[in-house]
Amino acid sequence: MASTILIPPGGTWFDTHRKSFIDVPIDSGDQGIATSEFLEAAEATTTLFDILGSVAFTPVKNDMLGNIKKIRERQLASPLQCSTLQSLVKSELATKKHTATEGLLWLTRALDFTAQALRADIASGESQELSASFRSAYTSTLAPHHSFLVKPIFSAAMSATPYRKDFYAKMVAGGTDPKKLDDAKRIWLEALEQRVQILKQFMASKEAKW
Repeated sequence: MASTILIPPGGTWFDTHRKSFIDVPIDSGDQGIATSEFLEAAEATTTLFDILGSVAFTPVKNDMLGNIKKIRERQLASPLQCSTLQSLVKSELATKKHTATEGLLWLTRALDFTAQALRADIASGESQELSASFRSAYTSTLAPHHSFLVKPIFSAAMSATPYRKDFYAKMVAGGTDPKKLDDAKRIWLEALEQRVQILKQFMASKEAKW
């Protein structure tokens, strides 16, 4: 069931996040990404699928929440070994288990999909509807890893995206300056892309294989 999103007066959807990706620390040495803050930011991101408004997106949201739960359960079981996502993966794989590691792999793909969809929409300069941006992002991120049983479910969601103007109208409170949304989206998206890129490289490395 979709959540009710209360956007503060004069604010945007990004103001509803307890933690945003810009708030997720990255270690300057080994590029370790802070686990707790990342999971909070990822959880906040799932409400984007409520704004998209179709029950077709429920499987997408639930999939992300399920993977967040797997990672958080590992973190709670071994907090000292899981301060960063990378250390969480290494410590779990050392026990010959990979539940949270696999969860992080799929969460990274889902966040990459989200980032690519919004980046494609920005790049289109309003020349195409959201469905085209989301379908393109799905094809290059999640689709190669989905089975023939899962693909139709996600493809239905891509086709259920609302019109651009309706989607962005739901991301702001009434009377909010459109530039405020554009600025907030740019900052959030750049922070998300940076963290996704670090995770994609790490998850492709030998250290993250099981």
